[in-house]
Amino acid sequence: MDVDNGEGQVQVHLKTKQEHYAVPDVPYAIDGTVTTVELNTFVNALLRQKDGSSDTDFDFLVFDEYLRGRLCDHLREKAISFEDAIEIEYVERFPAPEPQDCLLHDDWVSAVKARGKWILSGCYDNTLNLWTNKGKHILTISGHTAPIKAVDWISLDEETGRFVSTSQDQTAMLWQWNVGSNSVECVSVCKGHERGVDSVSVSPDGLRFATGSWDTMLKVWSAELDDAVEGSSKRMKESGTPKITLQGHRESVSAVQWMDATTLLTGSWDHTLKVWDLSLEGIKTEISTNKSIFDASYSKLNRLILTASADKNLRLYDPRTNQGSVVRNTYLGHNAWVQTVMWSTTEEFLFVSGAYDNQNKLWDCRSPKAPLYDLLGHGEKVLDIDWSNPKYIVSGGVDNTVRVFKSRKALAEEAETK
Repeated sequence: MDVDNGEGQVQVHLKTKQEHYAVPDVPYAIDGTVTTVELNTFVNALLRQKDGSSDTDFDFLVFDEYLRGRLCDHLREKAISFEDAIEIEYVERFPAPEPQDCLLHDDWVSAVKARGKWILSGCYDNTLNLWTNKGKHILTISGHTAPIKAVDWISLDEETGRFVSTSQDQTAMLWQWNVGSNSVECVSVCKGHERGVDSVSVSPDGLRFATGSWDTMLKVWSAELDDAVEGSSKRMKESGTPKITLQGHRESVSAVQWMDATTLLTGSWDHTLKVWDLSLEGIKTEISTNKSIFDASYSKLNRLILTASADKNLRLYDPRTNQGSVVRNTYLGHNAWVQTVMWSTTEEFLFVSGAYDNQNKLWDCRSPKAPLYDLLGHGEKVLDIDWSNPKYIVSGGVDNTVRVFKSRKALAEEAETK
């Protein structure tokens, strides 16, 4: 076999975890130069023989990584012998998200978070905005005195929405929105940081929230109304003081996320990720990277951490290993600094990112060489991306817009259950 040209046959076994797409488990001899296109044709032909099913788009995993070129090149790169029988796993391809609405703001959109049928956005004109996920503007909320940097939902039901916003004005503000009357009030102004507040995350039980700031501090606050609404309304507006202050970072805390009820993840411009144990009020794990971290995301499904940095790359870390600082994978695709990243909350391998190249990308963590899809639409830098609601990927940017992309898979699954 001429390995240099990839010519010749390779023995393969075709496997899938999706039983209804299984083909006979026998060795197949295929040409070494095949790509996903030929493999798709081949698998679909086998499936038609089996049960006459219509064509499905598949992606192919060879040694835990997506095939993105010719099979022979993939094997050579991984130093796999062409004489061995190769196991190829195929998975139904995640459908491309569909661009939906463009929500026009008066200034840069630096923060965005979806919950239920609503989208909350934060702006450089100091305002918050509420929208439906169909793109209808519901409310503009004033109160902060400097640009908004981060937002998160605390709770939402038919009657009431509660959320938190943080700003360069050094405060976090807690808001209560009456959905029926479409009126909102600030129930607490949380003061304690000495510089702008860059990041916020609400605890899984909705009782606390954590903030990260340019003052290098991580603070944990109560999100409960009872704590906030004692005494007169004037006192109520000033009532927020931190329950815990944690010192450890040397520069801005650009990312914060609850990993579970007592554990927080932070990322910082000081090149480190830290995992904090709130019961001990100290650092449990520290991961050193060689780049400033602009955003970090932890997946409760696969327990891995992604980081976004100025060098155009996204990186994958495993906080559970002794070699936590060892990069598990690097994702190449953006061509400017990456500002924002978030794991899917329902799809174990998928995540989204947004960058200063005006692009959002949807990735599978098993495909480091290329994203699954480019989500185009922004005409300027992307500042924040969110996939909290499995049905919608939403992002905000310097073009004064929020872009909404609909996940066809999540919507199809919802339709099936109805």
